[in-house]
Amino acid sequence: MKKQTIVAAVLAACSVTAAMAQASGEGPWMVRARAVHLDMANKDGTGLGLSVNNKTIPEVDVSYFFTPNIAAELVLTVPQKQTVYLGGASIGTFKHLPPSLLLQYHFTGLGAYKPYVGAGVNYTRITSVNLLGGRADLEDDSWGGALQVGMDIPLDKNWSLNFDVKKVYIRSNVFVDGANQGTLKLDPLLVGVGLGYRF
Repeated sequence: MKKQTIVAAVLAACSVTAAMAQASGEGPWMVRARAVHLDMANKDGTGLGLSVNNKTIPEVDVSYFFTPNIAAELVLTVPQKQTVYLGGASIGTFKHLPPSLLLQYHFTGLGAYKPYVGAGVNYTRITSVNLLGGRADLEDDSWGGALQVGMDIPLDKNWSLNFDVKKVYIRSNVFVDGANQGTLKLDPLLVGVGLGYRF
């Protein structure tokens, strides 16, 4: 009986928040596709002179509006291959998958412009490490914060143009011949532009 009461309360809360979001005349869901430039901070704590390349990547996010102002956003991409440099020379590659989950505040009452800010958590999975012919390795994953600021500019009832900037904290310990050499902080700045569809 207690479980049924809890389930009923959760469903009622979801219905109320969806109704509040729809009261603004917009659906509670938004999907965006962006082209995002990944600019690595490359703060090398190993003393080896390591750095990782910058690149432009595809990004898709799904947002759910609990109210006209409050939304949650899940940011997704595909595994990205990165090159590691030592003193400017390539020493190998790795792949990373860096989804983020953010809680956002959307400002309303500003006419055609709809700015927002967000904060949340990033989880990055690191795989396919091939550095120094197998002598060097990275940690398998990284947890860190994520900060965001952006703006949607409506094009019609459903479509909007989106500009988005995120700071994501990604770091990994670097091992050479099994010995921990210190931490490489990638901490990329992500600058993106794309389209959103709300329904």
